[in-house]
Amino acid sequence: MNAVFYYSTNDKTERATFRQALMNGLASNYGLYMMAREDIPRLSPGRIREMAGQSYASIAFQVLHPYLASEIPEENLVEILEDAYSERIIPTRVQHVTQRLHILWLTQGPTYSFKDYAARFFGRILNHFLEKSGERRVVLTATSGDTGGAVADALHGLPSVHCVVFYPRASISERQRRQMTTLRDNVFAVEVNGDFDVCQALAKRLLGDRPLALDLFRDEHRFTSANSISVGRLLPQAVYPFFAYSRIGEHDEPMVACVPSGNFGDMMGTVIAREMGLPVGKIVCGVNENTEFPDFLRTGVYRVRPSVTSPSSAMIVSNPSNLARLVDLYGGHVYDERDPHTGRVLREGVMDRMPDMESLKRDIVSYGVTNPLHYETIRDVYRRYGLILDPHGAVGWRALETYLLGRFETLSVVYETADPGKFPEDIEKALGLTPEIPPNIARQARLPERIYRVETEPVRKEGAWVLSESQYRDACGLLRSLFGT
Repeated sequence: MNAVFYYSTNDKTERATFRQALMNGLASNYGLYMMAREDIPRLSPGRIREMAGQSYASIAFQVLHPYLASEIPEENLVEILEDAYSERIIPTRVQHVTQRLHILWLTQGPTYSFKDYAARFFGRILNHFLEKSGERRVVLTATSGDTGGAVADALHGLPSVHCVVFYPRASISERQRRQMTTLRDNVFAVEVNGDFDVCQALAKRLLGDRPLALDLFRDEHRFTSANSISVGRLLPQAVYPFFAYSRIGEHDEPMVACVPSGNFGDMMGTVIAREMGLPVGKIVCGVNENTEFPDFLRTGVYRVRPSVTSPSSAMIVSNPSNLARLVDLYGGHVYDERDPHTGRVLREGVMDRMPDMESLKRDIVSYGVTNPLHYETIRDVYRRYGLILDPHGAVGWRALETYLLGRFETLSVVYETADPGKFPEDIEKALGLTPEIPPNIARQARLPERIYRVETEPVRKEGAWVLSESQYRDACGLLRSLFGT
């Protein structure tokens, strides 16, 4: 089986193995690791049909093994995936709702978010490589809500890893925060004065700061990422649609996959699954009031605006990182213009080569869902079907309903990405009832928190918050206090 190599979306001359891409986190010139379309492994229709009824771990092996066969022995990969996706720890189900509409529930892992799936794979695959080499890594993660808890839980207690999570001060719920701040040990939760885009810019810049890593650890490669910018988080997200299809697919009929999207990792995973041969007719990308992507598909102009708050808090993203991978796959190039000396972002979302817009619009459609429609959708689905959706799942449902004009006669699946118990205030506002509190969340509500802070202010630029130099200096100082010798 041929090895799959990865290049930087900002430098296609770079050539990295999966292990190198995983360890580096960010590719050269602040790019993201991506594989060429022609190098994406393909699975035969017969192989896909045989997935019907198989376990999540078994399907994950068939999807991921072609990418990893040259670097991880088959028996080790089986062991990693059986551990990551044990039905006892992270059960997965597909529910038929009405006509030909289904919900893929990715909500019952340790932190009750779909991000548990990619985080658990990432943590175990990273630990596998580090144990073999005797190396250590500091994993830097920015979160808009659910990523931080999932990554922190997946990495908690691993002896070769420290985990630093940056989260926006006012944009996540208490329950999301406590999933990071109560773990302690090798997990350090950092509250940042700013929004998710500021946190993401901070993590990206630190990832590229090799002189800092060299100064702190005598190892310029010590920093890596567990955000969806990591190829170790991206690839396992291609498993979701394969599992969904294994439960609902018949006679190779294409399905419509509707993906509520923030940083576009789950959407990009679904794009990769289709490239691998999965029968996906259309990908519906649901976003909240941060409508840069649907506006781009409609107008052909990509313009990053100040992020807008929303009940779907994990999707408050105005410049999705994984858009760089999507645009690259369709022959274009988008990047963040940076100061060549400091790495500070000067201009976000610069599209200097357009993708094949005709193909992109043929494959993907995207809709924005207003804040009031979040609550209206939660009420409507509960009234009609007795189901409680969380705000993110509500975005997915409404986007699919818009695409299908309210007629669920096409084989389709909506990803439900978080337990509604993580958002009690929103459910109470929509339905007037309190959702059940998931057990781990109830336990963490009683534990003490440990919080570090970057309290200096971001810069306001063209109406948006931008990482300031003082914030970056403070973050570097914090890392020195945590890890300096």
